[in-house]
Amino acid sequence: MGESPLFCWFQFSRTMKDEVVAKVRAIAERVGASEGIEIVDVEFLGGGRSRLLRIFIDKPGGVNHGDCELVSQDVGTILDVEDVVPGGRYTLEVSSPGLERKLTKPADFERFLGQKARIVLKSPVENQRRWEGVLTGFAEGVITLEAGPGKMLRVGLDQVEKANL
Repeated sequence: MGESPLFCWFQFSRTMKDEVVAKVRAIAERVGASEGIEIVDVEFLGGGRSRLLRIFIDKPGGVNHGDCELVSQDVGTILDVEDVVPGGRYTLEVSSPGLERKLTKPADFERFLGQKARIVLKSPVENQRRWEGVLTGFAEGVITLEAGPGKMLRVGLDQVEKANL
């Protein structure tokens, strides 16, 4: 009998994706720092030939097309030279976080005080996990959300599964 062919199949594990995202974030933060650009989030989505590496950027006054282009070119060059994304082909996309910007870091909650936000909790408070209201405070890791007239919700940042403007 003849030998069976050997197939090589490369699939990213969750850990590998997390490592790539961490490396890309570090590179993007170095690039953005010199221009006053904040790296809001980095996502690595898809698999096979349809992999997407998405970087969300922001700065006071908002970002423009030139900011996105600068980060895309500079980060893309470094990613290619350092071969940060194993497995070949991917698409790099750089954009603003949009109106429903993710809130992930303490600085995000401090910066957007007074703005409306949606928060999803890891476990329910008063029998609900999803809350919406105005961010009225953030101190020592505790978010204060005015969920209605006179109704204040106080939760630790560690209790938040997801938060958006």
